[in-house]
Amino acid sequence: MKLYVSVDMEGITGLPDYTFVDSSRHNYERARRIMTEEANAIIRAAVGNGAKEVLVNDSHSKMNNLLVEELHPDADLITGDLKALSMVQSLDETFDGAIFAGYHARAGQPGVMSHSMTFGVRNMYINDVAIGELGLNAYVAGHFGVPVILVAGDDCACREAEALIPGVVTAAVKQSISRSAVKTLHPTKARALLEEKTAEAIGKRSSIQPLVPPKQPTLRIEFTNYGQAEWAALMPGCEIEPGTTVVKFEAKDILEAYRAMLVMVELAMQTKFC
Repeated sequence: MKLYVSVDMEGITGLPDYTFVDSSRHNYERARRIMTEEANAIIRAAVGNGAKEVLVNDSHSKMNNLLVEELHPDADLITGDLKALSMVQSLDETFDGAIFAGYHARAGQPGVMSHSMTFGVRNMYINDVAIGELGLNAYVAGHFGVPVILVAGDDCACREAEALIPGVVTAAVKQSISRSAVKTLHPTKARALLEEKTAEAIGKRSSIQPLVPPKQPTLRIEFTNYGQAEWAALMPGCEIEPGTTVVKFEAKDILEAYRAMLVMVELAMQTKFC
């Protein structure tokens, strides 16, 4: 059995706000250690329940947060931020299941540090389905026939996963009070929960179906202001929907839609607010 683990940061145990997920802030070093320990809990359980290969992809910000020297030795790690498929880099049809850990709710929804890729995104859609990072990453997994078997994060991320992926196992390590306050498990209890839920998810993996994306999907991203939409629409094949800040791209498949999303949000970040 071969498992893929994508680890984001906002949904990690005990992290309530940006001071834990921004590498320039005082709580960041504490947070990356907790993040690494939670990845290890999942890896331990995966190996203990039959996984012969575990590939971990660091999926937050510059994507170099996990402490490789402290990572479980039975896992390989993808680290660094220039990756064509970003949070799901190197996920392909050879995997038996995917696990998303440290995940958060999509933009505009309740949940600790909820957002979709950048804070310039108000909404994101594949055809008419509103999605965030979780949904788009699950579609990429589904493109390769790989089911997302476990999602861990705050309670709002878990509810989002359950609405998208029938039968998915979830592990809520903290409850959102507001976008910057949580009621959290102690890290020791959270790690025990992650091990338990990883084992459960592996046991159920044959009954969890991949989230199959539509063929030739339409990607639509609603930005917070018109300047961001103008920048995003510079990418060939994009157009602004009249009277909105929505930029549309007709993709040949979900992989092209994903890469288009990465380019669009990077372009949109060039907007100045002065």
